[in-house]
Amino acid sequence: MSQYLLSVYQPDGPAPAAADLERIMADVDALDAEMRSAGVWVFSGGLHPASTATVLRPAGDEVLMTDGPYAEAREHLGGFTVIDAPHLDAALEWGRRLARATTLHIEVRPFVDGADDPAGPHGVVDAAHAVG
Repeated sequence: MSQYLLSVYQPDGPAPAAADLERIMADVDALDAEMRSAGVWVFSGGLHPASTATVLRPAGDEVLMTDGPYAEAREHLGGFTVIDAPHLDAALEWGRRLARATTLHIEVRPFVDGADDPAGPHGVVDAAHAVG
């Protein structure tokens, strides 16, 4: 089994109408319960609006801190689910179902297992693996 990140991207702007949001949340809760029952659910969470983000940027020996999202965009990461699926096709099917439940764009991305990626388990290439 491999772990996959299902990222939920939501548009900037006002939330859906209360009735629509209630239906969406019921659909998401039902899918969450189904993922748990299927044994693929690992962890999930929703995020506060992108305006609450703080970005830390290395600048020489300093780390600069700025308010707001990392990038200017019309949509931002609004939440995520981590699943444990046997292969990409299974993860994509859960992603399709999450897209239908949330009515939002979902990005499906596998986690690095560390054994077969020069970036290692943290996704950062060390000096020994850097291409120069």
